[in-house]
Amino acid sequence: MKCLLLLLVLGLAAAFPHNAEKRSAGGLTCDTNSIPYLVSLNAGSYSCGGALFNNQWVVSAAQCYQSHIEVKLVEHTIGVVEGTEQLISAAKIIRHPGYNSFGHENDIMLIKLSLPTILNNWVQNISLPSQCGVTGTKCLASGWGNLLHNGDKSRNVLQCGEATVLSSSECNKAYPGQITSNMICAGFLEGGKDSCQGAAGGPLVCNGVLQGIASFGCAGGKPGVYSKFCNYVTWIKETINEN
Repeated sequence: MKCLLLLLVLGLAAAFPHNAEKRSAGGLTCDTNSIPYLVSLNAGSYSCGGALFNNQWVVSAAQCYQSHIEVKLVEHTIGVVEGTEQLISAAKIIRHPGYNSFGHENDIMLIKLSLPTILNNWVQNISLPSQCGVTGTKCLASGWGNLLHNGDKSRNVLQCGEATVLSSSECNKAYPGQITSNMICAGFLEGGKDSCQGAAGGPLVCNGVLQGIASFGCAGGKPGVYSKFCNYVTWIKETINEN
C-alpha cells in the first residue's frame, strides 16, 4: 500500500458537520461519519481512498485503477456494516491521459458512479478549488492505514491527521529530482510526526477545499506527496462534460 500522511488537523472542525475526536499531531481515529466526502474503493477488497466532489463523480489516484470498482461512502471501519453506508458500482473509470506510473506524474483518476449518491448528513461533496493551496496552510488528510511509518500493520479504522502544505523548495529537498509542478507536499520535515502507510487516493483538504490526492511519500519520515488538485480542475470539468 502506498504511503499516506495522516496527522490530525486543528481548527478545521467548523468546516465539517462533525468534530474529529482526539485531536493530535500524531494522527488518530476520526469520529464516526466525520468525513462526509471520503470514499473507499473496493475491487474485491479495500484498495484505495477517494473523494466525492459531485453527486455522481469521485476522484482518486490513477495508480488505484481497476477494471471494476465499487465505491463505498460513509465507510468508517473496513469490513464492518454500520448502517449508513452507500455502495455504488463504477460506470466509468478514467485515468488522466498523461499518467506516468514510474514517476507518479498526473496520478489522478475520475470515477463516474452508476447512480447518483444520496446526499445527506453523512454524504456530502467536497468543494473544488478556485486557486492553489498556500504554503503553511494546515490541512486535513484522511484514510485507512498505519499511524506511523514504523512497520505497524495496516489499520481498518478511518484515521484523520493534520498536514501542513510545504513550499516547493522543501518538497524538492525531501525528494530530489522527483517533484514536478503537478505535485504538492504536505507534512512535517522534522520527522516524528508523520503518519504513513495509508492508501493512495486519499484527499488532502485545506479550508474546506480539495487541494491534493495522496500519491506517494512518507518513507523515512518524509512528507507525503499529493497530486496538485488545482492543476486538474479544467481537465475534470471537461471530462465530466464529455461523459
